[in-house]
Amino acid sequence: MKITSLQKGFTLIELMIVVAIIGILAAIAVPQYQTYTNKAKFSEVVAATGPFKLAVELCAANTGALTACGNGNTTGEVPAAISGQTTGYVGAISVAADGTITATANSKIPGSPTYILTPLLGASTGSALVNWTKSGTCVAAAYC
Repeated sequence: MKITSLQKGFTLIELMIVVAIIGILAAIAVPQYQTYTNKAKFSEVVAATGPFKLAVELCAANTGALTACGNGNTTGEVPAAISGQTTGYVGAISVAADGTITATANSKIPGSPTYILTPLLGASTGSALVNWTKSGTCVAAAYC
């Protein structure tokens, strides 16, 4: 009578290979996940600049220039600056006299990156629109 043994389960080396593969994938995925979550958090800062962009564009359309389109302008389009926020991810938003919008994330996002939108009145480029250029530390961090 011949007794045949059937292998049931995995060998130790097979299990070690699977654990090593999972470890390598985790080492690659965790930093990518952190960048992704910070980028998702920073999207709140980018979205919060929307009303300020619209206000500067309205001010430029009404006055024909960007020189009077900062916080507290005389025409009343641009809302007051935001500062010292502790809820959400927006720390501060301000608009300079030339319409440049500077938004800063609060400390919930590492490094408190900034998002700067610089307007260029379309008259200098041949159109009636305001063109925006983005800069700030969020560009280098790939958050915006």
